[in-house]
Amino acid sequence: MELTFNTFLKEELTIKEIQEALDSCLITSKELVMYYLHRIGKHDQSGATLNSIIEMNPDAIFIAEGLDHERKTKGARGPLHGIPVLLKDNIETDDHMHTSAGTLALENHLSGIDAFLVEKLREAGAVIIGKTNMTELANGMSTTMWAGYSSRGGQTLNPYSPGDFFVGGSSSGSAVAVAANLTVLSIGTETDASILSPATQNSVVGIKPTVGLISRKGIIPFTYTQDTPGPFARTVTDAAILLGALTGVDPSDPATYKSDGISSRDYTSFLELEGLSGARIGVFNNGSEDYYKNSGEYDGVLFNNVIQTISNKGAEVIEQIDIPSFHKDWSWGVPIYEMKHALGNYLSKLPSQLPIHSDSELIEYNKSNEEKVLKYGQNMLEYRQGLPHNTLANPEYLHAKLEDLYFAQEQGIDYALKKYNLDAILFPSYIGSTLCAKAGYPSIAVPAGYMKNGRPFGITFASGAFSEGTLIKLAYSFEQATQYRKSPIFY
Repeated sequence: MELTFNTFLKEELTIKEIQEALDSCLITSKELVMYYLHRIGKHDQSGATLNSIIEMNPDAIFIAEGLDHERKTKGARGPLHGIPVLLKDNIETDDHMHTSAGTLALENHLSGIDAFLVEKLREAGAVIIGKTNMTELANGMSTTMWAGYSSRGGQTLNPYSPGDFFVGGSSSGSAVAVAANLTVLSIGTETDASILSPATQNSVVGIKPTVGLISRKGIIPFTYTQDTPGPFARTVTDAAILLGALTGVDPSDPATYKSDGISSRDYTSFLELEGLSGARIGVFNNGSEDYYKNSGEYDGVLFNNVIQTISNKGAEVIEQIDIPSFHKDWSWGVPIYEMKHALGNYLSKLPSQLPIHSDSELIEYNKSNEEKVLKYGQNMLEYRQGLPHNTLANPEYLHAKLEDLYFAQEQGIDYALKKYNLDAILFPSYIGSTLCAKAGYPSIAVPAGYMKNGRPFGITFASGAFSEGTLIKLAYSFEQATQYRKSPIFY
């Protein structure tokens, strides 16, 4: 028998629409959670089999019922009260869900702690309904591994044409779940392009914040320098609401100390309809066709339409700006050396009953489960195993770390902002991700139309440290002027 739901739940809903319905008793949080569980069962784990979800929270309905009771007796805590959220599978939770980063070796890992951002979500009244699939070890396992694949979760598919369009990585499941309306919101993580890439590929909004705006405590690490969590949503408004709920100084994460007094708890104050008016936007499109010639991710017509819209909304557009370090032959010393150190430290602290406690044990575990685990090999893990043990004192690493900061900041984002007196830089798709990642600076990805074959196209706005408010203002104004996003039709 086909389950029936309140007709109100048949369309994609924003946080505002849901809160109004909850306050007027049109729906309950329990009904909302049940609706998304139904959609996950129907479209993600069967039907189109998008494979964006790796595990569900068995307590989700109970949590929703408790929040419904609290709403009746005490009122709502805020805009996230009763709202379903999904977490990337590298974010730890102190509940019945496992945290594995997509690895089979950690499929039985129960963390015992909540990540700092999870504490924030629970305080805000959000309902964490599950974990999302991801590129295994945040794309730190194999150079040939397809984005969105993990040995534990399988291959995540793009809902706009499952099995045909690139899904983006490594926060693939988090983006797809939002795009396919399997949740209201989700959280991903980014080291380089892992939020921006799947956001543009799946026609959703993704925010890669300044490193340190959101604590990294309780997240299986890739690097110390570049890692950051960030929100996915279908609208800039919802992404802004979620971002504000996640910020805060965390004594256990030194990267957050500099955000004290700078970060905002309410980014909705930047949602200005005419936010583009008077803004100076530098367009970087140098070599985009060559950059994307084999991927099909660039569309010159759509990008020119973006530039025209921004200009029509009153922005001063400076085309073909120069960023000296963009085409630099970057050293990958920082992620290579830091992942060996960071992941090794994380594994060493795992409970004794788990099968791995070092990168060498992980490699051997994978070899002993080759048929299940090594579809794409593990050449990245094996390469890092051969690095010197004291990796963070290695001169190659130290020089790479200093060069990354200098060329990404002083000869990169900061250079362009200062030279052209810009509020932000506009990139097609996510080609500015490496600059922003190495600088530790924020970006926001926004839907910008669809190619002739139906493939989503997106853009990113980027700027300097803690400029999230400015980026949200620009992205919101663009979104409201275009309303490009449309739902995927996969059912």
